[in-house]
Amino acid sequence: MATGKASEIILEVRNLRKYFPITKGFIFQKQVGAVKAVDDVSFFIRTGETLGLVGESGCGKTTTGRVILRLMEPTAGDAVFEGRSIFSLHKEELRLMRRNLQIIFQDPYSSLNPRMTVGDIVGEPLEIHNLARGKDKVRRVQELLEVVGLSPYHANRYPHEFSGGQRQRIGIARALAVNPKLIICDEPVSALDVSIQAQVLNLLEDLQKEFGLTYLFIAHDLSVVKHISDRVAVMYLGKIVEVCPVEEIFANPQHPYTEALLSAVPIPDPGMRRERIILPGDVPSPSNPPKGCRFHTRCLYAVESCRVNEPPMVDVADGHYVACPVQPFKHQRSKAAVLKTPA
Repeated sequence: MATGKASEIILEVRNLRKYFPITKGFIFQKQVGAVKAVDDVSFFIRTGETLGLVGESGCGKTTTGRVILRLMEPTAGDAVFEGRSIFSLHKEELRLMRRNLQIIFQDPYSSLNPRMTVGDIVGEPLEIHNLARGKDKVRRVQELLEVVGLSPYHANRYPHEFSGGQRQRIGIARALAVNPKLIICDEPVSALDVSIQAQVLNLLEDLQKEFGLTYLFIAHDLSVVKHISDRVAVMYLGKIVEVCPVEEIFANPQHPYTEALLSAVPIPDPGMRRERIILPGDVPSPSNPPKGCRFHTRCLYAVESCRVNEPPMVDVADGHYVACPVQPFKHQRSKAAVLKTPA
């Protein structure tokens, strides 16, 4: 896969793998297999852009984000941030690097310590990285709360006194505390009401413009991804199957799995409907993925070569990469799966 101009790239992930061992035995445990949660994933993010990483639950999106930050150790591969390998950093080097790399967690309830006040939660990164203490820390915490739409007096309250949307704003303030360059947003709005989702998404966009942030935005809701992303990477069973600009993926999806995902996006118009693509079978086990293309067991256009050879990522247009060898079959289906008015 081409990676564009190196000077524009802030993060490049190369052949990332994360396997979780399957063991057998009570005392003398023996590894008998592995869950291949992330298997040979590569992508890049340019400075100041948002890359949406989408796919159904269990495809490896969250694991990818956490491995990049080394909240989990990788099995293989590399993640290069501003020319430095994250996976080769020692403890102190990694601590310093984490000032530039932060995460917003999915669950705004379990991600905040219920025994700490909001001021302590947001101010803790400032102390860990020796950025502010005492009155300076208090002042900085108040500024951060105002930036995310909360009041300074909220600093003395505890997380249980806030709604889900307010808690997520606290999580965003904590991520912003150390002035990061890249934030991994791990489904930050999936646990929120729809009306609150829009507020949080608008806040993230405003913060990106104000502070020049770069986002890896993990989600399973394509309508959310369309609102905030510049490019989209579609993930299935531990692998990325399509990457392209966000407008292109909605106008001209090139992978059958992407097409099926788009057909499930609801349309906010009772007079219109979309032809649903119902995929046969179930998602295979990541501990024993199919040979060849991992999607061939559910694909409507699979040919014999799909069952044998794993398709490479190919540039089918300007910056539109797809791992699917049966483009002509799919194009016919794409033209059929359009909006229709019910009879």
